[in-house]
Amino acid sequence: MTGRPGNSPVGAIGPLVAPDLADLLARPAREQQAGGYWYTVHEIAQQPETWVGTAQSLVADRDAVHARLTRAGLHGTRTARAVVLTGSGSSVYVGEASARWLQRRWQSPVTAVASGDILTHLDAWVPDGHPGLVVSFARSGDSPESAATLDAVLAARPGWEHLIITCNGAGRLATEHSAHPSVHTIVLDSRTCDRSLVMTSSFTNMVVAAHGLAALDDADGYQRRVAAVADVGRSVFAQSATLASLAQRPFTSAIFLGSGGRFGAAREAALKMLEMTAGGIHTMAETFLGLRHGPMSAVHDDTLVVCFLSAEPVTRAYELDLIQELNQKSLGTHLIVGESLPDGLVRPADAAIECKGLSVAGDDLAAVTDVVVGQLLALFRCLALGLRPDAPSNNNVINRVVTEFTIHRRPASS
Repeated sequence: MTGRPGNSPVGAIGPLVAPDLADLLARPAREQQAGGYWYTVHEIAQQPETWVGTAQSLVADRDAVHARLTRAGLHGTRTARAVVLTGSGSSVYVGEASARWLQRRWQSPVTAVASGDILTHLDAWVPDGHPGLVVSFARSGDSPESAATLDAVLAARPGWEHLIITCNGAGRLATEHSAHPSVHTIVLDSRTCDRSLVMTSSFTNMVVAAHGLAALDDADGYQRRVAAVADVGRSVFAQSATLASLAQRPFTSAIFLGSGGRFGAAREAALKMLEMTAGGIHTMAETFLGLRHGPMSAVHDDTLVVCFLSAEPVTRAYELDLIQELNQKSLGTHLIVGESLPDGLVRPADAAIECKGLSVAGDDLAAVTDVVVGQLLALFRCLALGLRPDAPSNNNVINRVVTEFTIHRRPASS
């Protein structure tokens, strides 16, 4: 559980109470800017449209992507080459939300690893003598460890191929190795390079792009799934008053639950709540089955449990069992997110977001709409606490781009 101890009571409502996302967007630009939420609300709201654009751009670039995958021994082969998905902060959660899908499609081992872990333990994550593919995700591409990780792998593992997915074509990650023969860069729409402190549209668009890497043999199907998940995203916006109301309840901790790739979404949603409340809400992410192994002890009367419910029957059965156990033990207030929610699952004190059509997109791509729910919940909680969503960090403890720190170079033989 992460958070900041010694908080004042978290039931107080700040100077701005938002009925829903549409109300915030309808306010005059000057009021949005003065309230410190101009960038965040627009970057959240643009997501469904930008997802469709990202899918179109991946399809347009598919020849170059196929060529890179073929060089890495992935496209059109069964060689089981290793794939490492890496990034810093939220960007590594992009990998966690995408790894299961890519592994199933490529039939190769796919691992999501933080860039910092590669810097400190390169031999463990990028083995010598077994070339594969490194996919680097970055909003700005300017964080110190992102560029340093690419430098380190290029120097120590010359046989590996690289794909970069970034929202900033002018960032270090996109520019410093643009001419390298082992590197191909995919730059997303500049609108997705969020100006807010927290990553919102950058995160979800990188997930959409990651899914496209292993779907370009079925470009029409990929674009249909993205269009379907965009419709679900719009339906979540239409239910945002539910999240705004829930955000004003006096919970002091929040636990986000997801299975498979949606655990990556749970991790990102937990981080959004932590960042946007300046650590005022303690947060945790877990799998449904993992919650029983100790973390359930952190579920109290003032805990909000957010459940991202699978559409896969067996997975959902396990998840429903866990929710019923929480109900029987009277643990926490629940937010249930999913499609075709069973009767009796949502208690009177709970809340629900119905995601009609999510099964068309599939469980893996559903991670992006899960994260939208987490973004909105965090946004409304931030406003309820009287904080500024575009820059909620007290005394600039954290920044939009991590400040420079010393990069310790590895010996040439490593």
